[in-house]
Amino acid sequence: MFQSPLTPRQQLWLFFAVALVVLAAGMGLRDPWPADEPRFALVAKYMVESGNWLIPHRGSELYSDKPPLFMASQAFFYTLTGNWRIAFLLPSLLAGLGMLGLVYDLGRRLWNHKVGLYAAAALLCAFQFVYQAKRAQIDPTVCFFITLANYGLLRHFLLGPDWRAYWLGCFAAGLGVITKGVGVLALLMFLPYLFARWKDWPGVSRTQGSAGRWLLGAVAFLAAISLWLGPMLYAVLAQNAPEYRAYMDDILFRQTAGRYARSWDHHQPPWYYVQVIAFAWLPLSLALPWAVPRWRDALRARDARVLLPLAWIVLIVLFFTFPRGKRDVYIMPALPLFALLLGAQLEDIAQRPWLRRVVLGFVAALGALFLVGGILAWSGHLAAANRLVEQRGLGAGGAVLWGFVIAVGAVSLVAALWLRTRRALLALAISLAAIWLGSSFWAYPVLNDSTSASAVMRRAGELIGKDAELGLVAWKEQNLLHADRPAKDFGFVKRWPQQLAEARLWQAEQPQRRWLFVLRDAFGPCVDADKTVYAGHANRREWHVFKADAFRPGCDPATAKADDGGDPDAE
Repeated sequence: MFQSPLTPRQQLWLFFAVALVVLAAGMGLRDPWPADEPRFALVAKYMVESGNWLIPHRGSELYSDKPPLFMASQAFFYTLTGNWRIAFLLPSLLAGLGMLGLVYDLGRRLWNHKVGLYAAAALLCAFQFVYQAKRAQIDPTVCFFITLANYGLLRHFLLGPDWRAYWLGCFAAGLGVITKGVGVLALLMFLPYLFARWKDWPGVSRTQGSAGRWLLGAVAFLAAISLWLGPMLYAVLAQNAPEYRAYMDDILFRQTAGRYARSWDHHQPPWYYVQVIAFAWLPLSLALPWAVPRWRDALRARDARVLLPLAWIVLIVLFFTFPRGKRDVYIMPALPLFALLLGAQLEDIAQRPWLRRVVLGFVAALGALFLVGGILAWSGHLAAANRLVEQRGLGAGGAVLWGFVIAVGAVSLVAALWLRTRRALLALAISLAAIWLGSSFWAYPVLNDSTSASAVMRRAGELIGKDAELGLVAWKEQNLLHADRPAKDFGFVKRWPQQLAEARLWQAEQPQRRWLFVLRDAFGPCVDADKTVYAGHANRREWHVFKADAFRPGCDPATAKADDGGDPDAE
């Protein structure tokens, strides 16, 4: 693709320096943002404050949606850094860098240094990869463990026998299970491997008389799972309480097999993942018209280096296609191997004039979209932008945000016009850098207060005074996370009227000191809105604080019928 005066080692160091800048940009400039980040950070904060790192809590309730490994890693990094704004993002950052390193090393071992570098660079360019690696969700971490599992298995299957790599891969798959549950999918790599052995494909490792070593892989897999499962089961049995048994049943059955077989949210059509690959995996998907014929030729030539990763990608997409519930991040574990396969072809593909024209057109279109959209938003002629400013309560910050959009568009268009077809890939790199660095250093500070709810919680603290006690009703995780004092909650999944009824009894014990922070939609018929104080707008919701005299005498929130025709539990 190009001749570099740098040595391979220097190229590698330069690449990871660039990757670190892109992925770490903006750390410390924002708090956890919904939907998932505040939840995980809140669980991690409880771990640090309570010392209980095994059974997660969301406020006063047990949290059984996910195993605790990711939240425990956030808590661990807080104990090292003492800064939540840094600690909550560190697991994703390290997972992202780790995936880049694994893809590079796998490409280097299966092909050569140049392929490894191209594959890692391709992964760093993918929108979904960078977006997720800069967010504090579980998906980058579980994706890292699945990639590590694939790395170990492929080294054994294609470059082995390498039993240590095999055992590492099985152990990593187990860590993936106790991170989110889907780590076991890495073991689907056995299917194309067994097919290649059956069909006697060249380049596949063959081992004879090693049944014990193969079984040690299962031991490693189960050992990783037992690191959490064993202590969790012991803790549940030791507590001997209904809520702990309900936690065990939910996390072991309902949130895994039950959620897959009977998806209760994120319903999407069967072709959903086609559009995810087409758009979320941009700009890599632009190369598919040139890559697919080369993969076909490699399969005809019985190249197992292509068969195993490609078949695994197909299996992952098919696995998540069957249930009704689908999210773009579900197939993210396939992205690193997709980048690996693309990296093996990238040097040849990049020489194709039509590929460069397509890339240049993409950069120009992206630049035009940002520039025109930013100008319309800045001038107030874009209805969606006006709604965003109003919903987020950005005020004058909206103009600053649209300035970022305009700047990205201008940079992309200038890069396209200046570098043209011959250096279209460089224009692409400049455009992507503008997006990620601009959003990190420019957009984060503008959006943080309204998106994180930190401003509304500061305002609530100022309204009630430093000596008051605070109770939360119909709250979101970011409210409890950013409260300026220890706050009382009355459950999270509990119905809002029941929360309000319990909050009223709690407040009545010390009516002069205790205030309630309540979502406006949860007032129902028992709260007199005229006696509440508006605390602010955050996350497209209106929040109020009030004392005990705001409750209408003789009205029980748990049994009173809402008089506004609305659903008090709608979130």
